[in-house]
Amino acid sequence: MAYDTNNIFAKILRGEIPCKKAYEDEHALAFHDIAPQAPTHVLVIPKGPYVSADDFTARASDAEIAGFMRAVGTVARDLGLVAKGYRILANAGRDAHQEVPHFHVHIFAGKDLGRMIGPVGS
Repeated sequence: MAYDTNNIFAKILRGEIPCKKAYEDEHALAFHDIAPQAPTHVLVIPKGPYVSADDFTARASDAEIAGFMRAVGTVARDLGLVAKGYRILANAGRDAHQEVPHFHVHIFAGKDLGRMIGPVGS
């Protein structure tokens, strides 16, 4: 899938749409989700044009990958999430319900998040 330069995260990166920033550096931008699914719900996106985790890990430089993962950890520490715990989630593709075709991870925290998914067949 080709990268869509008009997706909402591309527009946020260009400053065309505002966001409530949690963190930013040369490789990543983190911001609070506008429709949070937990008391803390932050999105972390790489600054490069990557559609999915597969695309990101195949095409991004080592510096971009390391910088992105460090950004995720920095956000969790800066928001005080480490002691009680948090969840990182990345959806990729149709079956995972990826809504924005720009690679991103969700950081959820602030409550008991329960089991990730149930057993097969439930």
